[in-house]
Amino acid sequence: MNSAAAPLLFTPITLRGVTVRNRVVVSPMCQYVSVDGGPTDWQFVHFGRYAMGGAGIVFGEETAVEARGRKTYHCAGLWNDYQARAYRRITDFIKEMGAVPAIQLGHCGRNAGSHGAMEEWRALDERDARAGMPPWRGLAPSPLPARRGFPVPIEMDHDDIRHVLAAFRDAARRATDAGYDISEIHGAHGYLIHQFLSPVSNRRTDAYGGSRENRMRFALEVAETVRAAWPQDRPLFFRVSAVDGKGGLWGLDDTVALAHELRARDIDLVDCSSGGISGESDMALVPRVPGYQVPYASRVRRETGIMTMAVGLITEPAQAESVLQEGHADLVAMARELMIHADWPLRAAKELQAGHYDLMAPSIAHRLRRRDEQAVAHAPGSTVEIPISADRRETYRWQ
Repeated sequence: MNSAAAPLLFTPITLRGVTVRNRVVVSPMCQYVSVDGGPTDWQFVHFGRYAMGGAGIVFGEETAVEARGRKTYHCAGLWNDYQARAYRRITDFIKEMGAVPAIQLGHCGRNAGSHGAMEEWRALDERDARAGMPPWRGLAPSPLPARRGFPVPIEMDHDDIRHVLAAFRDAARRATDAGYDISEIHGAHGYLIHQFLSPVSNRRTDAYGGSRENRMRFALEVAETVRAAWPQDRPLFFRVSAVDGKGGLWGLDDTVALAHELRARDIDLVDCSSGGISGESDMALVPRVPGYQVPYASRVRRETGIMTMAVGLITEPAQAESVLQEGHADLVAMARELMIHADWPLRAAKELQAGHYDLMAPSIAHRLRRRDEQAVAHAPGSTVEIPISADRRETYRWQ
């Protein structure tokens, strides 16, 4: 590949002491197959195939910093040393394939005690308790249920806040031991940090509620805590919901203000998503159209100077390249499209003439290069003789 002519999508980028081979990021995707918070063979194969497929950064799934901070009994976690050791097998393989392993650390807050995505996160009930999965009450800034059917969460006092901050700190340290080179704080999608940010879910009257400055306090304390625990030579991202969602109150102006403060606390990149908290305002539902969250990443980047990552229905190589070329974001993240085509980066590199074989495992690339060399011996549409036996041949022609 001629690096001088390389598309931005396949131009390496250095983030602190970590150099990433391209700008394609596998966005965090919850799998709901963990056992006691630890990964299984599913995660090894599932995330390993994205590294083999040529992505630059491979995020695992949202990973709970404490057991009560997970949504389901099958969510990923990083609250003990056993889990950290179990992830090492996955991160070692991702690195072997040339990609950078990344982890998203989060706490679900009041969304605790539910089923997974295939049951639309239905709240656990007495039937589940009889099956060995009793519901539990989550933590929240205010005693407001996540939605109908969920219990009233525990309103966090200052001891609870200190405990959760310590859990983020300890999880960040374990993430280092687990072999991750990039960490991201999950402050979006209605999780605990987002619950503090939005006035829909935060009705506190102390230093953590009321004004925007106060509602940002917990998010910034988490950022400071994780940054202090995370190695200085490794980048730290922060995922935001740029807007709450239908009927919400936290908006893009608020996100820009938060991004300014995150940059001041040495956060390296803001990952711009949306949604997760609903209310009764006139805020509209974000339409799910191609690149629908790119404008959020663009404005945050333009007005704060912090690096951003764009995500949301980015599915075509030329589309991803234009996001970067037009200065909307520094990285492009994908989720469901990669579930369908784990080798999307290889296809994109081929389409953009960026040396797709360079992204493959050497043993695979060697065989494909040999195939290409052999294929040029006969032009398409030419006639050849196919041997059938020592003294017989048949004519064969292909288009």
